[in-house]
Amino acid sequence: MSPAKGQRRLSLCPGGPVATIPFGDLLEEVGSMGPFQLFSVLLLSLPVLLLASHNLVQNFSAASPEHQCRVPLPLANASHHGQPVPLDQALETDSCHSSALRSASGLNSSLDDDGNADMEPCRDGWEYDHSVFSSTIVTEWDLVCNLQPLKSLAQSLFMAGVLVGAFVFGDLSDRYGRRLILIWSLLLIAVMGTGAAFSSNFVTYCIFRFLSGVGISGFLLNYICLSLEWVPTKYRAMVVATQSYCSTAGQVLLAGLAYGIREWRWLQLAISAPFFCFFAYSWWLPESARWLLMNNEREAALRNLKLVARINGKAAAGEAVVLEMLETQPGRNSPGRGSHSCLDLFRTPGLRRISCCLMCISFSINLAYFGLSMDLYMFGLNVFLVQLFFGAIDLLAKMACAVLLNYFGRRIIQAVSLILAGIFLLLSLPVPPEMLAIRLAFVVLGKGCLAASSMCLYLYGGELFPTVIRQTGTSFTTVMARLGGIMAPVVLMAGDYQPSLPLVIFGVTPIISGVSAGFLPEMLDVPLLDTVEQVEERARWKSKAVLGEQPEKKITVHVIQSTRF
Repeated sequence: MSPAKGQRRLSLCPGGPVATIPFGDLLEEVGSMGPFQLFSVLLLSLPVLLLASHNLVQNFSAASPEHQCRVPLPLANASHHGQPVPLDQALETDSCHSSALRSASGLNSSLDDDGNADMEPCRDGWEYDHSVFSSTIVTEWDLVCNLQPLKSLAQSLFMAGVLVGAFVFGDLSDRYGRRLILIWSLLLIAVMGTGAAFSSNFVTYCIFRFLSGVGISGFLLNYICLSLEWVPTKYRAMVVATQSYCSTAGQVLLAGLAYGIREWRWLQLAISAPFFCFFAYSWWLPESARWLLMNNEREAALRNLKLVARINGKAAAGEAVVLEMLETQPGRNSPGRGSHSCLDLFRTPGLRRISCCLMCISFSINLAYFGLSMDLYMFGLNVFLVQLFFGAIDLLAKMACAVLLNYFGRRIIQAVSLILAGIFLLLSLPVPPEMLAIRLAFVVLGKGCLAASSMCLYLYGGELFPTVIRQTGTSFTTVMARLGGIMAPVVLMAGDYQPSLPLVIFGVTPIISGVSAGFLPEMLDVPLLDTVEQVEERARWKSKAVLGEQPEKKITVHVIQSTRF
């Protein structure tokens, strides 16, 4: 049956007049927001539910319950059988020291000037309160007293793994594609997270946690980018908001899992084993056609576009799409795959400003956010309720941010949310300790603003960097984020010497980075850019309205006007 009169179709035939269309219009031809986009966003969002669990699991798996020195066996047996303990065997214990006059057992001891036994470190181990947690890494490996900093070290090593992964996977993603790195990152999380659950000692546990952090970094770098490059401009904020909701919901999910699973090994296994399923179905996800085009993989891009067209119910349009050349000639004039490096982030003034500002913002957000999230016990409340409350507040903040992003743009929301976060945290400092509810309210509001700014950063960073080095740029911001995460436990330990110091640091750094956000270009309703040259050209434009008039990268296709016979 012949097409209707005047109907235009795309043809595989080499003849006919040639027309150029932007990449966004090409995406419209195969379905810009159809079932394919919905399914891919859903499949990419499911692992995000457990990302917060891996980031914050040590709030529960490394909890330090009440403990005291274990009673020596002879004295414990004497008490157990109801026999009186001689005065010279009286036992005194606290959480880290004990004293005992055990002359009857042949052990020497001494008295101080007041007639009290000298205190000494626990020699017989510790007894723990198991009423809240059946076991933690603290109770299993006695990470208390002098060894207490080791549990913070384990969290810092996890963050270091994410940092190393950002260095490794950022460049690899731009060289070899988003999909490949994402798939193997999911497998790495599954294997190493499960390995941590079966660790026989603390050193092995730290190694597995470090490597699982490397895998998480690979997933973090690619899941948002792979989503953004398959959706049109007007849906970018909605997609990132949806995935950010999943991250926040993961905090609530972690609270539920930790409440139901009080044994740390089973909890670690519960948050790691599902990644084997995520790895299995991730092979279905196609590579970004935008990345393929920029790396001269035209046949693969054509296959993926046809696949998207079939899933979206536009198979005829998919068969008609022919990718002969880019109007800007990237296949002939661009250096091709592997020609860009991290130096491109700082070589030109426009990208240099973007990179430095985003790195500053990323560091401050994660320093304050993880500092607050990893110190749930400072409020003296039920740790499960605090985790649930923090997650709920984050969800509300991100919902408000998603709405505001489409009205006020990225730059103003990024700046205002950071400055407000710092102000709320600083306002909590003069609140007296007895007014705990007011102090908690200020801290929660500050954390909510940090959550909103974090969601904005995921979207903003993906939009500001060009396609050719999008993952390299994102990797640098992730590196700074993990440096902030690594520094957070150190800042918390400084609170042992000056209790107000952590909140001062967590409050001042977001305000400074909020000011730096004002130097970034606006990206509301602006198409994604593909090359460094386009970013520099944008930096010279005086308003986003001018950018909106500039064409995206063009795809040359053959268009045939059909007639009725």
